[in-house]
Formats: sequence, C-alpha cells, structure tokens
Amino acid sequence: MGVPGASAGQADSGGGTRLMFGLGPATKIYIAVEGVDMRKGFDGLYGLVRDRLGHDPLSGHLFLFSNRDRTRLKVLVWDGSGLWVCAKRLEKGRFRWPSATEGSCLVMRPEELAMLLNGLDLADAQPRKNWLRRLPAA
Repeated sequence: MGVPGASAGQADSGGGTRLMFGLGPATKIYIAVEGVDMRKGFDGLYGLVRDRLGHDPLSGHLFLFSNRDRTRLKVLVWDGSGLWVCAKRLEKGRFRWPSATEGSCLVMRPEELAMLLNGLDLADAQPRKNWLRRLPAA
C-alpha cells in the first residue's frame, strides 16, 4: 500500500511512491470475527491479538477488527520498527463480515481483504481452483 509523497521513515530521492506497509506472500491476514470496541488503540488492539486471537502482534501479520455494527474497522500491523493502526469508517452501509464456525479469527487472502474493504460480499465470491504445474518425471 503506497502513498505518493508519504513518509515511511526512509528517504526517497526519486520522488516516487513510498511503501507504507506491504503484504508479502508470507504475510497472513487475520480477521477477528467478533465485534470490538473501536475506542481501542495500539495497546488495546495489541492485547486483543495476544490474548483473544492467540497470535503475536509483532509477527508482521495484519490483524483486522470491526465494531458490532460492521460500520467501522481497524487494522493493526507491525512493520519492523513500530505498530500501525489504520481505521476506516463507512458513511453508508456495512462491511460484509465473514462468520466463523469455530474459533475467534479467520485467515484471509489479500484479494479477499481488498474485496471486503471495497464493499464486496465474500460469500458471493467463488475462488478459482489453484493450478500447479507438474514437471514430468525425469
């Protein structure tokens, strides 16, 4: 996720887009299923990740929370030098929040996160089957 001209702690002499935090292939996205008090800040969300979700908040993975009404969400992520807390509030409508059959959190792919943030219903999305090229035996 880059923002033109935004500072991320590293100088950019080219004046291009600077990286705020990235979602690499090893980065997992955990979504807390239950509603959360959106007054929580860094320390409160850190405690929820550690105690309720059972994960390490400093792992570099992204943790996504929503209020009970599903009109606001917050993201907590560690970028290696500090914690980020990002928030979004909808002016109309609700986020289409997934539900879990068991456990307090789900893991989602970056594509699913983009869909959720853009107001698409994940239940309507049909992921295609992954294709793996098999090399012939030598």
